[in-house]
Amino acid sequence: MEIDTVTLLAYAVVWTVFYFFLSNYIAELSRKKWTTWVQSEESDDVLVEALQAVIEEIEIRMHDKLEAFQTHFQKSFFGSVGNMTKKAQSLDPMNNLRKAAKSGDWTSMVVEYAANKAGLGSLIAQNSTETAQNRTKTASEKVKFGLK
Repeated sequence: MEIDTVTLLAYAVVWTVFYFFLSNYIAELSRKKWTTWVQSEESDDVLVEALQAVIEEIEIRMHDKLEAFQTHFQKSFFGSVGNMTKKAQSLDPMNNLRKAAKSGDWTSMVVEYAANKAGLGSLIAQNSTETAQNRTKTASEKVKFGLK
């Protein structure tokens, strides 16, 4: 039995067209079946079980990022609150009065009290901090140049 070239080409074309339509039909049926299964309730448990490793990895990463954010936030927030508290305490006109009372320096206490009553307490507090900063600068410069 011999098959000529034209018959062979005709068989090939028919089988190719048949295979193309058959494969498209099977793919479409498969897609529809998959879509209905995914939308059903029975697929939920299977999908969650299959994706459990991915879910755990996401939870671990989010937990780590949340901890890092909390640590950074606490450091920056409480650090800035601490700095603001120190600045507020240095601007409190009663601080110098309290220090003078603790040390028993009556003249400084009377001067601070009078300044606070006159409304100059905050100015004296600012001047005293600026003076203290200038003193530390000059002292460090003297040490730097070998002077004492």
